[in-house]
Amino acid sequence: MGSRLGPGSPAKTGLTADAGWDAGLLENHLGVEDFVRIQRAFEIAVAFTSKEICFYDLLSQEFPCQYKLQGLKGTPICMDYWYNPLDANESILSFGDVTGNVQAVVFTAAVISLFERPISACEDEEGTVTISWEDLLSGRHRCCRISEHELHHGDWVRQVTYSASLGAVISSTTNSTNTVVLAWREKSKHHLEVTSFSIAQGIHAFDYHSLLNLIATAGINSKVCLWNPYVVSKPVGVLRGHSASVIAVQFFAERKQLFSFSADKILRLWDIHHQLSIQRIACSFPKSQDFTCLFHFDETHGRLFIAFNNQLALLAMKTETSKRVRSHGKPVTCVLYNPLLKQIISSDAGSTVSFWMIDTGQKIKQFTGCHGDAEISAMALDANETRLLTGGADGTVKIWDFNGYCHHTLNVGQDGAVDISQILVIQKTILVTGWERAVTVFRPQHSSQFLIEPEEWRGGAQHHDDVLCAAFSPPQTLATGSYDGEIVLWNNSAENAVCVLHPHYQRPLKSKSDTEPHKLFSAEAKGSTSATADQACGAARTSEIDTEGNNAVLRLCFLEARKNMAATGGANLVSCGGSGYVRFWDTFSKQLLAEFSAHSGVGSITMSTDKWNQYLTTGDRDGCLKIWNIEEYCLGSSKRKITRAPTLIRVFQPHEDRITSLEMCERGGHLLVISASADCSVCVTGIHGAPVWTFGQAKHWNIKNCFSAIESDTNLMESEIQEESMRVKNFSSKEESCLDSAEHSLLNKKEKDDSAYSVRPSEDINLGIEYKERNIYKKKPRQLYYGEIIQKAVSPFRSLSIGALTQLPEVNKPAFLLDPEKYFRKESEEYLRIPTRPLLSEMVTLEAQYPLSSLLLVVPGSHLRSLPSVCRAYGCISLHATLKAVFDEKNLFPKEMLDRERKAKQLCQETTCEMKIKRNKKQLLLKEK
Repeated sequence: MGSRLGPGSPAKTGLTADAGWDAGLLENHLGVEDFVRIQRAFEIAVAFTSKEICFYDLLSQEFPCQYKLQGLKGTPICMDYWYNPLDANESILSFGDVTGNVQAVVFTAAVISLFERPISACEDEEGTVTISWEDLLSGRHRCCRISEHELHHGDWVRQVTYSASLGAVISSTTNSTNTVVLAWREKSKHHLEVTSFSIAQGIHAFDYHSLLNLIATAGINSKVCLWNPYVVSKPVGVLRGHSASVIAVQFFAERKQLFSFSADKILRLWDIHHQLSIQRIACSFPKSQDFTCLFHFDETHGRLFIAFNNQLALLAMKTETSKRVRSHGKPVTCVLYNPLLKQIISSDAGSTVSFWMIDTGQKIKQFTGCHGDAEISAMALDANETRLLTGGADGTVKIWDFNGYCHHTLNVGQDGAVDISQILVIQKTILVTGWERAVTVFRPQHSSQFLIEPEEWRGGAQHHDDVLCAAFSPPQTLATGSYDGEIVLWNNSAENAVCVLHPHYQRPLKSKSDTEPHKLFSAEAKGSTSATADQACGAARTSEIDTEGNNAVLRLCFLEARKNMAATGGANLVSCGGSGYVRFWDTFSKQLLAEFSAHSGVGSITMSTDKWNQYLTTGDRDGCLKIWNIEEYCLGSSKRKITRAPTLIRVFQPHEDRITSLEMCERGGHLLVISASADCSVCVTGIHGAPVWTFGQAKHWNIKNCFSAIESDTNLMESEIQEESMRVKNFSSKEESCLDSAEHSLLNKKEKDDSAYSVRPSEDINLGIEYKERNIYKKKPRQLYYGEIIQKAVSPFRSLSIGALTQLPEVNKPAFLLDPEKYFRKESEEYLRIPTRPLLSEMVTLEAQYPLSSLLLVVPGSHLRSLPSVCRAYGCISLHATLKAVFDEKNLFPKEMLDRERKAKQLCQETTCEMKIKRNKKQLLLKEK
C-alpha cells in the first residue's frame, strides 16, 4: 500500500497498480486524484476532479473506458480496493472525498461484471456506460450496494482502506476530532457502526497490522502512535524521535517492525515490541516547502520506494553478511547439469553464467553480461546438449555455444520486458512461458537467421492466469501449469488441449472463440444484459479461485520411469508450488491421486526428481532441502485421495536463503542433488548423509575419493559392529556354559523358540504375486554408500520379530511367602517382657555359644553398653537367638538364586585368575626379551 503525502496536498493511497502502462491511457485535461487496480477483473479505477470515477479495461491495448460513475457528492481524493481471496466476486471499493464522506461500494459479482447494464443506460461512441450515483443509492443495481458515513464532518479524508480481519473501513483526516474513524461493516445491515479516535493536531497517514492488531498513525505532532482498534481512549504505545511532522508509516510485518518518514526527509525503523528506534536514515531530497511524497515498502523483495515530487529513491535491504562461501556475486537463479561434459551450469541475477566441474568443484569458465544488466530467470539445454538457452528479464531468449558465442536471439517479449519462468526444448521446437496465459512457441527453420520471431500457438490461451511452467512426456504429451493452480494437458503434435486439472474443481475446455485474449470480455463490451454460459462457468469457478497463489504450479515433472502404468493406474505427473504442497496426478484417468504438505508455512517450493523416479527432492524459501523416497508411492489407482507423505529420507539446510533451482544427476554410481539459492551459492551433496560441497570454496574436492572414503568408513563401522557382537556372543556362551543342566536345557529351548520367529531376509518376504512379477523386470537397485548406516525398510517395523511369548519357568516361592506366620508372627509382647534372672552358669554357657562382646546397644536411660552386659542385666539371649534363626539367608531366598550367585562369583574368580596368569606371562616374556 502506497501513500502520497505532503504539507500542501491531500493524502493519496492505494498505489498498488502495475507500472508500464501506456502514457496515453488517460487523455483527459482533468486532474487525477487517485487510482486503484481492480484485482481479478483486469480493470483500473481512476478518480477525477470532476466528481467521477472511471473504470478502464486493461486487457485491451487501447485501454477503453467501460464504466463512468458520475454524480458523486464530492471529489474523491483517496481510494482503496479489497477482494475476497476465497471468492473474487466479493469485493469492496472504498473512497473518501473533500466533503468528509466515506463511501464503500460492495460488489457481489466483480469478476463477471462490476455493474449491470440497464436498457436505459447511456452509452457513448467508445462503448462507455454511464452509471449514476443516485441509481446505486436507490438499489437499481442488484450486483452492488452502497454503505457510507459522514463522521468526519466536512474535513478532507486523507486516507481510506478496508480491513478484512476487522471487517471495517478505516479512514483518517488532519482534524483533531474524529481523526481516525472505524466504520464496522455488518453483512445483514447496510449502514455502518462507527467508532473514532481523536488525536491532537490530526494525522497524515496510518497503517494496520492484522497479526499484531495494531494501527500506527503518522502524527502531525511528530509522534507515531500505536492503537488497539477496540480501545479508543488512549494509544497502547507512542514512538518518539522525529523532529518534524510524520507523513508516512508502514509496517514491516515479517520482522514486526515499523517504517516512518517525516517531513524533514528522515526515515526511521522502529522495533514495535521494545518501542525503540533501531535505525535512522537521512534521505538526500532537495529542500521544498510544498511537496508530494509517495511511500511504498515491497516486503517480498526488501525494497523501499520513496518518491519526492519528480524524484524517486530506492532503498534496498542488504542481506546479513556471513562467512558463507559464495558461488556468484549475486543471487543464483538457475542451475543445470550437462551430462555430456560432466559440468554444472549456473546463472545469477547479474546476467552471469558460470561453468563448474562437478567432480572437483573447479570453475571452468564464465560468461558475463549475457543479457546486459537484466536478470537471467531461466535456462535450458538443447536436445543434443551442445547449446545453452538463457532467458532474461529483457524479454529475449538467447542460444549460446559453450565458447560464449550467441547464435540466435528469440524475441519473446516483442521488444518489451517480460518475466520468463521456463524454457522447454522439444526437438526443434522451443516453448517459453511465464508472463501470459498462452504458450509462446518458436520453430527456428534457418540456422543463419539471428533474430527469430515467435509463431502462433494453435491451441490458444486455455489458462485463466499466467502460465508458469511446462513439462513434456514423449511422444506427444505436454503439460502446462498456471498461477491459479490449473494444469492443462495438450497434444503437442496437434497443439490442442485435452483436459484441465485442478485440485479443487473441474471445468471444461474453452471454446475456440474464447481462447484469444482480446475476446475474453467481448460479451460485456457488446452490452449483453446477462452473463454468458462461459461467464457462468467462470462464476462457479471463482468459489475455488486462488488469488494468493496458494495453488500456483511452479514446477511440473513427468515420471518417465512409470510410462507403462496406463493399464494398472498410478501417478505419472508431479506438481508443486504454492503453500508447500506436492501433488501426484494420473494423466490417463485425469485424477489427483495424492497430495501432501512437504514444507508447511514457508510458501512456494521447487522440486526435482532423478531419471529413475526413485527420489524426489524439494526445497523451500528458508533454504531447507528434503529428499523423499517415491519409488513405491502412488503406484496404483485409488478412489480416495492419498494424504500420507512418502518416506522421508533426509532433511537438511544447505542454504541460508530461498532455494531457486534444483537438479538431480548420477555420477560414478551415486545420485547427487544440486541446489541453487538466493544466498549466492550453488551446492552439491548425496542422497544419504553425504557432506555438502559449495562451488567456489577454496579447497576443491574429488567426488570419487570422497565416496570411496565414505564406503570404507561404512565398511569399518559394519566390521566393528560385527566384532562387538561376536565378543558379546562369546562372553554370553562362556557364561551359559557354567550353568547347570536344567538351566542349560531351558536356555536351549528358548533359543529354539526364538529362531522359529526370526525375521526372514527381504528376498523371502511374500509381498504378493503382482509384486514378484513386477520385480522380475525391475533393475537391481543402485548401491549407495554414505557416511552413516541407514537400513532401507520396505514397510514400517519390518525388522521386528512377531510371535508367541515364551513361557517362563516355574519359580519356587520363598519360605517367607509359604509360611508367613513363622516369619512375621506377632510376638512383640513376649519378647518385650523381661524374663526372670537366669542362673550364672546359664549365662556363661549362652555367652560361649553367642560371642557378642563387640556389639553395642542403646538402653533407655543409660549410656552405650555391650550386648552381653545387657543380656546379663535383662536376660535377652533368647531374643537374639530367635532373630538369628528367623533371618537365615538360606531360608529367605530360593536355592536356585543362591546357586546362580555362587556360580557367578566362581566364574568371576576364574576369569580374574586367567587374566592374572596372562599378565604374568606377558611380564615374563618382556623380562626375557
